[in-house]
Amino acid sequence: MATLPNPLPKLAADPSGGSLGLELPPGRLIDVTIEGPSDEPLLWCADGPAKPGDWAALQPARRAAGLLPVLLDLGGDQGGPEEWELSPDEMSYPGDHDADEVLEEFWEEYTDEGDEWPGLAEPLTLVADPDERAAEVADSLAGGGPGFKTPHLALVPARRSADIPAAIGWMGPVNHENDTARLCAVLRSWEDRFGIRVVALGFDWLTVSVAAPPADLDEAGEVAAEHFAFCPDDFGDLETYARRLIDQPTWHFWWD
Repeated sequence: MATLPNPLPKLAADPSGGSLGLELPPGRLIDVTIEGPSDEPLLWCADGPAKPGDWAALQPARRAAGLLPVLLDLGGDQGGPEEWELSPDEMSYPGDHDADEVLEEFWEEYTDEGDEWPGLAEPLTLVADPDERAAEVADSLAGGGPGFKTPHLALVPARRSADIPAAIGWMGPVNHENDTARLCAVLRSWEDRFGIRVVALGFDWLTVSVAAPPADLDEAGEVAAEHFAFCPDDFGDLETYARRLIDQPTWHFWWD
């Protein structure tokens, strides 16, 4: 996939990130992929578990170095990103895909014949600043939670938050889609319409913050259709699912 200049190699000789205008805690660079070591590091990961306030403290990395924060679960049954079989060389570029076309294709594959794709939901009204909402959600997840055992803060060189999964070659949805960049195209669209940010990744799950959630069942129903196409595994009844989306600051997806 198309990439930006990667500032991470500078951290090999400058672990604190001072030359990039950062003050990083102890951490390590990760270059492990399923094909072997990558030419450049894919991400930086803190050695210690995340704490409330850590996300906001690394916000300068976005402005100074083009590095975007994300929480990674290092305590799952599949270990951390070194064991996740990352495949960055298999990723296309998210900007080469159309979110509506991607979701329509999935919708037609996973719904009953004759159920017409309803199209993309209309943009919703922001109720919070997207980056501030992301920091709030990250703080709420810093202590762990159901399915999220040991969150560590990481930094990824990416154009925008939605691109983070493809930038590191994350293969969490592999049973649904091999080219994660196609799903990142949907995440880009959600950034624009719903103010989402990619906040956390596990081996096969993804959590985003939402700054413009649906405010009623009509809005939620339109969004729920997109969620079903995006991640149909263990979805259940569409209306019941939609009710759970109303005013919710996070969306969580898990692929079997």
